[in-house]
Amino acid sequence: MAFDLENAGFMTRAIHAGQGPDPAFGALATPIYQTSTFCFDSVEDGMAKFDGATPGYVYSRGGNPTVRTLELKMAAIEGGEDCVAAGSGMGAVSSVLLGLLQAGDHVIVGDCVYGCTNVVIRDVMPKFGIEVTPVDTSDLGAVAAAVKPNTKMVYFETPMNPLMKVTDIAGVKRAVGEGIRVVVDNTFAPAPVQRPLACGADIVLHSVTKYLNGHGDVIAGVIIGSAEDIAVIKNIGVTKTSGSICSPFDAFLIIRGLQTLGMRVERHCANALAVARYLEGVPCVKRVLYPGLESSPYHELVITQMNGLGTGILSFELADDVNGMSSFEAGKKLLNALQLSHIAVSLGDPASLIQHPASMTHHNVSPEVRAEMGITDGLIRFSAGLEDAEDLIADFKQAIAQL
Repeated sequence: MAFDLENAGFMTRAIHAGQGPDPAFGALATPIYQTSTFCFDSVEDGMAKFDGATPGYVYSRGGNPTVRTLELKMAAIEGGEDCVAAGSGMGAVSSVLLGLLQAGDHVIVGDCVYGCTNVVIRDVMPKFGIEVTPVDTSDLGAVAAAVKPNTKMVYFETPMNPLMKVTDIAGVKRAVGEGIRVVVDNTFAPAPVQRPLACGADIVLHSVTKYLNGHGDVIAGVIIGSAEDIAVIKNIGVTKTSGSICSPFDAFLIIRGLQTLGMRVERHCANALAVARYLEGVPCVKRVLYPGLESSPYHELVITQMNGLGTGILSFELADDVNGMSSFEAGKKLLNALQLSHIAVSLGDPASLIQHPASMTHHNVSPEVRAEMGITDGLIRFSAGLEDAEDLIADFKQAIAQL
């Protein structure tokens, strides 16, 4: 009798779900099926596979055994019926929107999202006749008030990038009611931290580039939800409209990374909390945005919704005047003085990364919209790596001493 992985612990599912020894030769690691197309035993076999009457693969844009292993593993990790892997996080975002929305629909979107997501939702979607209303989704009353008769979706990140606000996922679902899909970008808080589907969300997506792969060497995305929704998103969004498919080699690397996800994420979160607590006591730091801090207004949601772990990301803002420097100038000097943290716009890598949202991840967002979001020129985002927390804090101390 097969082991009951559905009720197994997180690390057991992350390691074993979706994969086993390769049936062809018994390989322990999932093989890389690096092929564009697949051969059929006969014309009748090909017809049956194209029709879906018999299982199998016909062309890697529509399905590949290595990629399918990744999809099954992610569906098990997130607790969804099915998953489709995309070639990037933005491929996942765009495929959800293009697959499930049409002209005349209305979308409620978090008022602070990743810069490229913001461009697609606020600038591109309206060109196709899709109405968009930005809302602070951490305010459930504002979410409920934004619902219209043609509202079809609520889309948000939690925690939000880069302001680190946390949205009550179950509360949003209650606020909008049935018939409106709740879509959560869970990139900043992957399981075992947060499982949006268990909180009432209909669809969860990730930029796999970040924590899920965890090694800074892959660009990919995943979308998890009901089998019905994923079939539509896959057939319309991923494989046809955007053609944003995940490559077999990238899927192989992600499968490898997922097997250590639980241990890595716990270390990222612990390091971020340690650095956030240190920065709270630094005189030239105006504010620290980290939901895991006891002083955060979102701390209770971290306990109830995020398994008490928080996230590996924090943002902080320097004072308006730091020894005669503006917060922007002081921020540049601080980033340049750090020795362990690399200046880079990603997150979830083994190495700590730090960046300046106004000039980097949200540079393509207008200053007016950045101001609406609350992204100031002095805001800095830090992704805690897997280094020793004491060394990260020591590095911040020496850099701040130079201001």
